[in-house]
Amino acid sequence: MKSCVTVSLLTEARGGPFILWDGLEKACESAARLGFDAIEIFAPGPDAIDVPELKKLLATHRLSVAAFGTGGGWIRHKLTLTSPSAEVRARGIEFISGMIHLASQFNAAVIVGSMQGRFEGEVSRTDALNHLGSALAKLAEMAGEKRVTILYEHLNRYETNLLNRIEDVLPFVKPLGANVKILADLFHMSIEESNIADAIRAAGSQIGHVHLADSNRRPAGLGHTDFKPVFAALKEIGYGGYVSAEAFPYPNPEAAAEQTIRAIRTLAK
Repeated sequence: MKSCVTVSLLTEARGGPFILWDGLEKACESAARLGFDAIEIFAPGPDAIDVPELKKLLATHRLSVAAFGTGGGWIRHKLTLTSPSAEVRARGIEFISGMIHLASQFNAAVIVGSMQGRFEGEVSRTDALNHLGSALAKLAEMAGEKRVTILYEHLNRYETNLLNRIEDVLPFVKPLGANVKILADLFHMSIEESNIADAIRAAGSQIGHVHLADSNRRPAGLGHTDFKPVFAALKEIGYGGYVSAEAFPYPNPEAAAEQTIRAIRTLAK
């Protein structure tokens, strides 16, 4: 397993569950100094990234980009793939397509989380899942051409009412093809799963990325989740991808990053 730490560049989300906040230069310096293998970037959009500059920073600090988040499409532009508006859905697909193009330049994945939206009002659950499935199929085709993996993040019930548990996500994701994988966020799973380790075993090779946060969304070890059986299950399925710190920067970014890298090193042994 490889270690990763989240970096948010979106001012509207400041204070949210991302470890590092003060720009890519400082984030890369901190990540490298603490021994992380990669960073995960939460950007306002694809145009917010200076590609040559980021490549230079990564080379200097010997880091990779594990994934780019797309939540900026929801937070800044209110785009979802399940909107009742066909025009908004199309703009959502266009936004994520731009992130796929960006990710292809860094051998990184693209996360679809909050942009999945929810069903409500005139949009039934069936309609919403049809919209979401159709959008992800189109995006998967684009991603396949650029050799990018799409990571579908199933959220907890307070953030979406679509798919909340591994048993619901698996039959939805599998037909989308080999380059659509599940992002297993351990905070969301601590709310929804009766047994996180069993859910991970059930998902097996469909898991493409892991978000690490404790039961209170603070860094691992500062809540009451028992991570030992979770990491045992990840080892059992042969998971060799990234374990990414997506948690509140408690008590501050530096301390949160240090707490997380210690946890990953201990648990991944």
